[in-house]
Formats: sequence, structure tokens, C-alpha cells
Amino acid sequence: MVDEPLFTDKSALVEYFVAGNKPREAWRVGTEHEKFVFRTGSHSPLPYEGPDGIGEVLYQLQRFGWEAVREGEHIIGLKGDGESITLEPGGQFELSGAPLRTVHETCAEVHRHLVQVKSIGAELDIGFLGLGMLPKWERSDVPMMPKGRYKIMREYMPKRGNLGLDMMFRSCTVQANLDYGSEADMVRKMRVSLAFQPVATAIFANSPFTGGKPNGYMSFRSHLWTDTDPDRCGTLPFAFDESMSFERYVDYALTVPMYFLKRDGIYHDVTGASFRDFMQGRLSGFEGVFPTESNWEDHISTIFPEVRLKRYLEMRGVDGGSWRRICALPALWTGLLYDDAALSEAHDIAMSMLPEEREYLRLEVPKRGLRTPFRDGTVIDLAKTMVGLSRAGLARRNFRDGADRDETRFLEIVERTLAIGISPARELLNSYQDRWQRTVDPVYDEESY
Repeated sequence: MVDEPLFTDKSALVEYFVAGNKPREAWRVGTEHEKFVFRTGSHSPLPYEGPDGIGEVLYQLQRFGWEAVREGEHIIGLKGDGESITLEPGGQFELSGAPLRTVHETCAEVHRHLVQVKSIGAELDIGFLGLGMLPKWERSDVPMMPKGRYKIMREYMPKRGNLGLDMMFRSCTVQANLDYGSEADMVRKMRVSLAFQPVATAIFANSPFTGGKPNGYMSFRSHLWTDTDPDRCGTLPFAFDESMSFERYVDYALTVPMYFLKRDGIYHDVTGASFRDFMQGRLSGFEGVFPTESNWEDHISTIFPEVRLKRYLEMRGVDGGSWRRICALPALWTGLLYDDAALSEAHDIAMSMLPEEREYLRLEVPKRGLRTPFRDGTVIDLAKTMVGLSRAGLARRNFRDGADRDETRFLEIVERTLAIGISPARELLNSYQDRWQRTVDPVYDEESY
């Protein structure tokens, strides 16, 4: 095994992000989505152990060609051809998709995955639920998965915020990952995606229930992030400064305390420690040890802003949702960020927003959703602009599938949302008050895959 080079200087951290620059023809689209796993009879969350547990689901999925990833004696994930299946702390089941050329391809990948898990679910009497927040069960009812990093995070989270454990154990998201071509391109895309992230939150809002009743929010999942950890969450106001660059993001990342250090497959608790000290060989308990690229990747994966920089950009702001909405999310961001005209117009809008307006949207949209007042209208006006720019961008990309359809077809479900002015969360609340007779149990049937 070849030893990884050591990261002992800030320039190496900057170069890590510079290495993400790709020519336009190499830009790809990645989709990640989480879903809750539940017993179809009781609707209860699944433990890891047992004949119908999460571990058994992972074991059975190997029949489709997945390769097991183990931590000790436990299967804690699966590897495929550029894609992986991972476990979130409360057993939320996540597909981390491969970087693919078109939205058609990433949606086909989602389809294959959901067909596979549904087939296993039918055998084990379990279901998979597409919502942003676990609708019924309390945090204490949710078992923790056997991954070392989660034990460290579970013990540290309550020291930094009141809702971090709910984020860990009771929430689900859908995420789109997109590339950048240069530092300047990264900055423009970062600004646009940060400014419009609350708008996407409103469009896809789908977490109005907690503990078996309405929680007063359209996207309670999004609200959780406002009280999780101020050191590592938020909207990155510095991204809108003239000084924004790869180095500026590195400076920010270096201010975020570490969670853990992974060595020889073991997670060591170093919560609160400084990555700067680590680079100087002064990490308490590991004096004389220096970080590798893997350690840096671990660290930046524990930073949770609304848009996260890796060697691509992660759009992290929307609730888990239905089969069709999973595909709509990467389509929305691809049309907005991968077309020059759409990106330019969106950047103008983003830069016209005052810092206090961006923060206002971040805090108010989780509660009011599309009805959030903004300037002379509401967020639905901004959402229509966003989706319109994306549609035009996708049309100009003109990437077609075997039936000669372009990628704009994936926006149809969100265009319906905006046409009727009702988010998925509002539809669920209407059903709760009327058809469901004020119980959330039917959501497990109507919103499962």
C-alpha cells in the first residue's frame, strides 16, 4: 500500500480544491438521496440487528452486485460502480450516486436503486419512506447504527446546539452534486446556490410532522440546521465578498473544530481540536502525527453549510421526497448552474440580495415555505424565476434520452407545485386535516416508494 502524502501546509489544502477544476465536457451530475426504513406492520424504525434489520438489508442487496463495506464485523455500506450505499446515524438509507453526464442517467440510477430496495423490502416486510423528517417516532425510539464516527458525533452535538441529534437521527435529504471549471466558476456557482438554496427548500418542503402531529413548519428538517452547530452550519456570508476563493474556503474550514481522527480503521475522538494544530504535528494525543488527504476529506465532510465545497459543489438544502422529486432536484440545479446564460442571470439576482435578506430567507422559509414574504411578493415569485431559468438552461443543454426527450421533463413536478402554489408539505397537512382524520399513519403508505 502506497503511503498518502502528508498535508502539512495550507497550500496543499488549497490545491486539493484546485484539483476539482474540470473542463465543461467533463462536468457531471451526482444525486444523493436518503430515505427512512420502517416495518410495514408497526411503522417502527429498523434496528441494525435482526432478521429484518438494516444489516440484513445490506447483506441481501449484495445479490445485485454490490460489494460490502465493513467496519469491524458489521456491514456499514456497499460499493458499486462509482456509487455507494451508506447508512446515516438513525438507519436512514442513502444512495450516493455516481457522477453522470446527464440528468437522464442520474434518474435512471435512482430508479434502479429504488427497484432493488423495494424488492428486498417486499421480502422482509419493510418499507422505504420519502420525507424530510421522521413523522411519528421520537428520537429515543430510533436505534443508532454501528459506525464509530456517529458515537463521537452523538456525544458532541448537544454541546453545540439543541437540534443536532434530531438532524442526525430523524431527518432525510436529497442532494445534488455539480462540478466547477475554475476558481471563478466555483465562486459564481457557490453564490448562486447559497442565495437560491432557501428557494429550493421551499419548493421541496416536505417535513411538516414530528412526533405524530404537525410541527408548525413546512421544512422542519431545514429548521434543524439552524440550531445544530454554529461552528459548521449556515449560509457562508463570506462567499459574497470579493475575497472569496479556494483559499478563503480553506481558511473557513480550518476554523471549524475537528470531530474525529481515523487511523487504521478506528475513529478517535478529537472533538474541539484544531486541524491547524494537526498540520503542525501538535494534535493532542497524536503529537508528531500529520494529516493525509483522507484526513482532510474526513474533516471537510463534517462541515455542514447549505452548500459545501469538495472537489465539486454539494447542494444540501432540500427535504427527502417522492420518486419523481428526487430526479427534479438535480435537474433544477443543473439547468441553473451548467448553462452560462442562466447562471449569469441567477448570479445577478444573488448579488442583488442584501446579507440580511439571505439570512431572513434561511430562517423564515423553513416555517412559511413558498408563502414567505419577500420584497414585494413571496418566495413563490422567486421560485418561479429560479425554475424558469433552469428550464431554459436545460433546454439549451439539449441532452436527450432514447425517447428524444430533453431534461426539462424532470422539472414538470415542481412546475406543478408552483402552478397550484402548494408545496408537498402543505399537501400533507391538508390530507392530515381531512382524509387522514388527524393521524399521520397514512403517510407511511402514501409517501413510501
